[in-house]
Amino acid sequence: MPQTGLNPAPGVLVAMSGGVDSSAAALILQGRGHRVVGVTMKLIGDGENDPTDASLTLSGRSCCSFRDIIDARSVSQKLNFDHQIHNFSALFRKEVIERFVMAYVRGRTPNPCVDCNRRLKFGPLFARAFLLGCEKLATGHYAKIAKDGATGRYLLKKARDQSKDQSYFLYGLSQEELARTLFPLGNFLKGEIRAMATESGIVNAKKPDSQDICFVRNGRYDLFLESFGIKDNPGDVITPQGKILGKHRGIHRYTIGQRRGLGIHSPRAMYVLRLDPDSNTVTVGDESGLYSDWAIADDLNVISGEPLTHPLEAMVKVRYRQTETPALLEPMAPGRIKISFQRPQKAVAPGQAAVFYQNDVVIGGGTIVSAGQAQGPPA
Repeated sequence: MPQTGLNPAPGVLVAMSGGVDSSAAALILQGRGHRVVGVTMKLIGDGENDPTDASLTLSGRSCCSFRDIIDARSVSQKLNFDHQIHNFSALFRKEVIERFVMAYVRGRTPNPCVDCNRRLKFGPLFARAFLLGCEKLATGHYAKIAKDGATGRYLLKKARDQSKDQSYFLYGLSQEELARTLFPLGNFLKGEIRAMATESGIVNAKKPDSQDICFVRNGRYDLFLESFGIKDNPGDVITPQGKILGKHRGIHRYTIGQRRGLGIHSPRAMYVLRLDPDSNTVTVGDESGLYSDWAIADDLNVISGEPLTHPLEAMVKVRYRQTETPALLEPMAPGRIKISFQRPQKAVAPGQAAVFYQNDVVIGGGTIVSAGQAQGPPA
């Protein structure tokens, strides 16, 4: 589908991962008359002076695999638009990988996809867009952007395909960023995207979706942390009452709600309830101890740009695949909020994102720092 050049729409930089979604985003935008420039971010490499930066070279390692880069290049050639590789490896290491590692060391369960969106794609990548003469940035996220006719503010909304909706990962966007962003897949179902890609002869039309965190091979978090220099630091596995049940190898090997691999013997199922880096203890107990009726979140972002000054009823997600639950949001100190759940929630993990919705609109979100134990699961 060649670009017509007639009454061209604004140029758009499309972040291309090598998957079908970002490729289809480029296809859709090109069909709407935009001048498209594809950019693949090289996230794992040898630093900002790596020779692959903004070049056509395919040497070196990448967070996106060599095959992914080849696929992105193939799509750009098929659709006849420019494709470049830009090196963000040093920034990715600092803002995503190091934050990921330190979160585990502090007994938190991080969400690197939120950090990558907030600190790379919708920030530094915007700067690259302007350097390439593009007014907009587009990604293959399943989400929608609308403008409120009454206030003039931009809204982040859920995608039409609820099973693929990724608005949870995008709560950190600002008004300025939303004004310069396009999500071309927001009104499509995944099946429609694959059919569109197949019809257009795109090489990755049937490519499976990525499931794991991109920089952790085979889901082995422990091996990744070891490769980053995190060593085992044994400590006690205890009950909520302080009774020692055994030893753990290091709190970075555990997450809230974990049941298997605890290294203890018990006649009943036990779950990780709490991780305390100060005392280097892992607290385990019955499943009933996993439920929380409130949580505190900080690093708050409200998409409207207006701070929350009064209690607000909203629907809340405390993990991506969770169904939203009713809650009351109560402002605390600036950038900090208390979330009181209408029904106790299971395995609320510090480090994860809490994202707030009203109907299909994302209000904002923050990072969970603590959670209060309920008196058991909801009735």
